[in-house]
Amino acid sequence: MLNIKRFVVNMLQENCYVVSDETLECVIIDDGAQYQEERGAISHYIKENGLKPVHLLATHGHLDHNWGNLALYEEFGLKVEARGEDAFLIEHLGKQASEMFGFQLNEEEAPVGHYFADDETICFGSHALTILHTPGHTPGGCVYYCEAEKTAFTGDTLFRMSIGRTDFEGGSWQEMTESLHQLAKLPVDTLLYSGHGPQSTIADELRYNPYLR
Repeated sequence: MLNIKRFVVNMLQENCYVVSDETLECVIIDDGAQYQEERGAISHYIKENGLKPVHLLATHGHLDHNWGNLALYEEFGLKVEARGEDAFLIEHLGKQASEMFGFQLNEEEAPVGHYFADDETICFGSHALTILHTPGHTPGGCVYYCEAEKTAFTGDTLFRMSIGRTDFEGGSWQEMTESLHQLAKLPVDTLLYSGHGPQSTIADELRYNPYLR
C-alpha cells in the first residue's frame, strides 16, 4: 500500500508528494519547496519515518515544481528525473525566476540525474510507476501512474475540475486535449493527485470537469 504525504509549498501553493510503501523506500514528486521551513518539513518527515529516498521525480520543468531540488540533492544525493523535452526548463530555473516571476534565484542550478525515454518505469520498494507522457502544459509534461494502486500524480496536466494552462512557452492546446483523452481512459476509480489543489478521481473528472466531458 502506498503512503502519500502532501506538502503544500511555495508562493504558488504547489503540491509536493513523498510517496512510500512498507519497504520504507520513497520517491519525492515535484519538490517545489521554496522556503527553508518547507524544505525542513520535508526532510524531517523523511527522517522521522525512517524513509529511504530513491528517486526525485518532476512532472514537468516549471520552477514552482522544482524549487527544492537543490536541497534534496545536497541532503540526500538525489538528482531530479524528468522527461527530456523539458530540459530547456529544468536546466534553467534561474532564467524562469527572472523572466516569469521577476526575481533572481540566488542558488546554483540543481543537477539533473536522468531524462526519461518512452516506456520507462520507475521502481521503488514493492511498487512501480508508469510514466505517461502528457504534453500540453509543457512539452515534457508527464503523469506518474501506479496501476497496482490506481493512483496517478498528474502535475499541472489535470486538476480537480480544471486543467493546466497552455499559454506558457512550449504549451499546446492541441497536445493538452490529446493528453486529457489519454488520462480519461484510466480506470474510473483512479485517485488523482495534482500539482495544485485537492485530490480527485477519474470518475469525478469525467462527470464534472468540462474539459473531459
